[in-house]
Amino acid sequence: MPRQPRYYISNIPQHVIQRGVDRQAIFFQPEDYKHYLNSLRAAALKYDCKIHAYVLMANHTHILLTPGSERALPLLMQAMGRDFVQKLNKRYDRTGTLWEGRYKASLVQNDFYVMACHRYIELNPVRAGIVTAPGDYPFSSYSHNALGKPNPVLTVHQNYQSMGRNSLDRQSSYRRLFADSLSAELLTRIRDTTNSCLVLGNDRFKDQVEIMLGRSVRHKKTGRPKRSDKKNAVG
Repeated sequence: MPRQPRYYISNIPQHVIQRGVDRQAIFFQPEDYKHYLNSLRAAALKYDCKIHAYVLMANHTHILLTPGSERALPLLMQAMGRDFVQKLNKRYDRTGTLWEGRYKASLVQNDFYVMACHRYIELNPVRAGIVTAPGDYPFSSYSHNALGKPNPVLTVHQNYQSMGRNSLDRQSSYRRLFADSLSAELLTRIRDTTNSCLVLGNDRFKDQVEIMLGRSVRHKKTGRPKRSDKKNAVG
């Protein structure tokens, strides 16, 4: 299969997923999660990426970030590969790759879709049945965004900033977002869009992205060619 294209545009949020090879674990004890976050913070500062939300699951990670330049995201992911993976391999006397192929990333439209990704990411442990409430999971951004716990990794998105006049108002508004679960349709849309490295947003946003990139960012139609196409095809 051909590689799925990834789209690099500065100052547009991206939802990034990275999985362990063969869906195997990438974190083995609490110190591993802490080391990952330290590596993420250092790489984000170095390569001008603002981290808005994340969750670290046992065998995969989700990050919502805004890159400050076109090369910021790939440079950040390369740095994470060098620092986190090398130190994890040394700690557990292992060799080889940690990640399953290339990371997946999708551009995300501001407003509704950015906040939907916040919920999608931070509710991941609840959907997995690990906890009953997002605040019970220690390795996500929920405690900062909803409860105000200090987190030096994070920079709040402008949409979050507009949710209230002060931090307490914003945290209260944020918690209210989690009163209702994401619809099955929106869950599927976010999941499929990210795994396909496409664009999460409305048609107008996709039109704007296609103009900036000069290529299509929509799902390609699949199916058998029409009879006339078969007849005229070059053998």
